[in-house]
Parts: sequence; structure tokens; C-alpha cells
Amino acid sequence: MLQASTLAARRTGRAALNQPRLYATHATTRSKAVEALLVGRPDDVVITLALRTAMTKGKKGSFKDTSADSLLYAMLKAANQRSGVNPALVQDIVTGVCHSPSPTYEARAAAIAAGFPDHVPVQAINRLCSSGLMAVRSVSDSIARGDIDIGLAVGYESMSTNPRPTPQFSHPAILTNQTSKDCAEPMGWTSENVATDFNISRQAMDEYALLSHTRAAQASASGRFKDEIVPVETTVLVPKDPGNPKDLTDAISKTVNVTVDEGLRPSTMEGLSKLKSAFPQWGEGKSTAGNSSPITDGAAAVLLMRRSKAEELGLEVLARHVTTAVTGVAPRHMGISPSYAIPDVLKKAGIKMSDVDLFEVNEAFASMMVYCINKLGLPLDKLNVNGGAIALGHPLGCTGARQIATGLSELKKRDQNVLLTSMCIGSGMGAAAVFVRESTGKVTNASL
Repeated sequence: MLQASTLAARRTGRAALNQPRLYATHATTRSKAVEALLVGRPDDVVITLALRTAMTKGKKGSFKDTSADSLLYAMLKAANQRSGVNPALVQDIVTGVCHSPSPTYEARAAAIAAGFPDHVPVQAINRLCSSGLMAVRSVSDSIARGDIDIGLAVGYESMSTNPRPTPQFSHPAILTNQTSKDCAEPMGWTSENVATDFNISRQAMDEYALLSHTRAAQASASGRFKDEIVPVETTVLVPKDPGNPKDLTDAISKTVNVTVDEGLRPSTMEGLSKLKSAFPQWGEGKSTAGNSSPITDGAAAVLLMRRSKAEELGLEVLARHVTTAVTGVAPRHMGISPSYAIPDVLKKAGIKMSDVDLFEVNEAFASMMVYCINKLGLPLDKLNVNGGAIALGHPLGCTGARQIATGLSELKKRDQNVLLTSMCIGSGMGAAAVFVRESTGKVTNASL
């Protein structure tokens, strides 16, 4: 269970969430390690654009009838139009996605259709829930090595049209190795493993979920996400019979403009506590629809380049990618991996937990969030300050890039410096990354 001091802080934080608050400019006293990171160099790998679509309800929302290639096309088109860069100058496009059956083909086709010349190559990569972040790391590494000057990373997922396949193993060496077999466990089962094996209570999980739901609902209502969301026009099939939504025979095609996250569910502890287990086979299963990330569709894009190139093109630098860390844990405890990846990336960056201004940690399940908060002492006033995946959703391949768009947007509003993103990864892995931006002395959109 969460520590008493953490619970007390949460109660105080929850009350504060109901009141407007002002964000002060970043403190002028920074650690020497952060000061060193803020020294810009011509060869730095920097981000000049970070955008996302709205997150929509899987199988029910505005992207339910939007194919993965259409979703990717919309994100690439928006990035092309808003980048301020001639698309012919982009030297590589890397997409991160989990379950599209032909990701490289659809990435290549979508990029050309979105206005990138046919000399711009593409690559599709898949490290499950971190795929969007791995796309960013891939582009960043290519720039750092001097292979390219400009690259675009995109994370996307249509969980409506490409649901998670059930992994199938056949080799006897795998089938007789329990840890190997655990790699195929449904993610919800791993949440129950964490809750059971580490004695995490349903109440603690629901309390954390309430914090995420409340913060996300208030952030959305106050327009806090507007700067990072690009509108997407698409079509939705509306059934003739509203009472039978799955029957799309003679369905009507309706054009919609998607601009707002759709999965937000303002909640109460009473309401959350009444929800039934999503995995009743667990007996006292503690993971529910209210304290787990929902099935979601969405996309995000991050444009990276060498700092000298950004200056040459007259582009605003949003942040610098400092480093990324990837690690592994026991597959049955998949969700606890950020508690290993975060210390690893802090060490690589040469900074401490206290140097981080904002944490964006993917809320796959409340069980893993409670574990990581207790294990690392993550500060709730810096953690997922506008809510996380429990409220917004977790389109698998999209999340790593979405966290960057959300985190950098908020970092700019607060005029702060250090963002750390992290997520657990299916089959028992975890990733984390550090980004820094230079302060301008201005706080934008200061009240929430």
C-alpha cells in the first residue's frame, strides 16, 4: 500500500486540484549537473516539433473506423504542414507501432501521400509499448552519429482495427521454461501479478486512478492540451439501429473533426470502488476498467535535428534529447520496469531524481504506478500532472511519442527544464528518456 505520507500528500493534492493554481517560473538555483545539460552545443540532437492527435476510445470512438495507415497519414501530413521544414530535407522517417501487419509498407505509402518526396526513406520498428520512444531514439542516434541532419519519428496505433494478437510459441525449450512462457501473458494478468505479489491494495490503485482521471479531466476542460493536439478529419460509421451498435449493415458514414481526447471519465472513489474486476479469473482481481489504461487509438510525431541545422533554418528548439535507457525485468512483473529504467536513465544523464521537473510515466495499470511511486519515491506534484494513460488511454505504439508531446508542452508552459518519460513494455521490459529545454523566463497559460 502507498505510504501514509504519500496518501496524505495525495489528499492535499486532490483538494488543490479543485482550485486554480499558478505555476511560478523555474527556480533560479539548479544543480551543476542540470546547468551542464543546459549548455547548448551545435551537435546537440534537438526537437523542434512534437504533436499528437486526440486519444479516442478504441472500438467506440471517432477513430474506430480509421485504418492504421489512415491514422499514420494524418499524423505525417500534420507534421509536414507544421514543421516549417521543406519535406525534401527530411532524411529519414522512423515509425513505431505494435500490431499493424504491414508497418513498413503502410509507413512508406503514407509518407509519400503526406507530401514527403520518394527519396525520403522510412523504417518501422516495434518494441511494443515503447515503440514511439524507440522511433525517437532511432532518429536521435542517426543524427548523433552524423548519418543524417533531420529525421521524423512517429508513434501510432489503431487498437480498434489491429487488436493485440495472442502470442503463440511452439519450441519445446520455450514451452518448458515458465519465464519464457510468461512473455505471452496478457498484460492485465501481469497487473494482477504485481498487485498480488507486492501486496498492493485495490484502494491504493483506485486512489491513484482517481488522481489521474481528475487531473486529465481538468486539464482538458481548461484547454491545457490544445497546443499539442492536431485536428484530424475522418469518417465514422454510424449504425442505423442505435440499439445494436455492432450491426453496421447499411451504416451511415459521418464526417467528424477529432480535436479532444475522448476517453476522459470524471470519477469518484465511490464510483471506482464499485467497478468489477476486469480479470475475474483472479478471484479478488484488483485491476478494473477504472484503474487500467483503456483500449485507445492515436498517433504522435516528433521532429528531430542537429541544433546547428535548427538554427540555420530559424526554428524554435523545444528541447534536447539527452539519453534513453532500456532494461528488462521478469515478464510476470512487466509493470514494475520503470522502477529500473528510471534510475538507469538518470545515471546515464548524470542527474538526480530531484533534478527532474516533470515525469511522464505511462499508466498501463494503477498497480504498477503504485509500485513505482513507492519504490522510487516519485513526487506526485511532478508526476503526470495532467493525468496519464489511465485517463487518456494507451495506444501502444503511440505512447512513447505522445508522452514527449504532452511533457514538452507542459514544460514550456511552466518554463521548466527537465522532462523524464518512462513506460513498462510488454513481455517484461522498460524504457526511460531524458529531455532538457532552456528556460526563457516566461510562463505561458499559467492558470489551470
